[in-house]
Amino acid sequence: MALHVRIDSDICTGHGRCYSLAPQVFEADDSGYGSVIKAELPEELRATAMIGVQNCPERAISLEED
Repeated sequence: MALHVRIDSDICTGHGRCYSLAPQVFEADDSGYGSVIKAELPEELRATAMIGVQNCPERAISLEED
């Protein structure tokens, strides 16, 4: 089962909590908004990705399995 993480750039306002709290999964783009380092994550980064999801004030981050 693949694990995918996505940031909705229409909702993200650039608080930076995702890349501050989970730098293994998220990084800042050139404008300071969050971006995903690698959209498909290994299972061992699930908990780290969830930290970013749970701390996003706009709820702009989604985590999906397929």
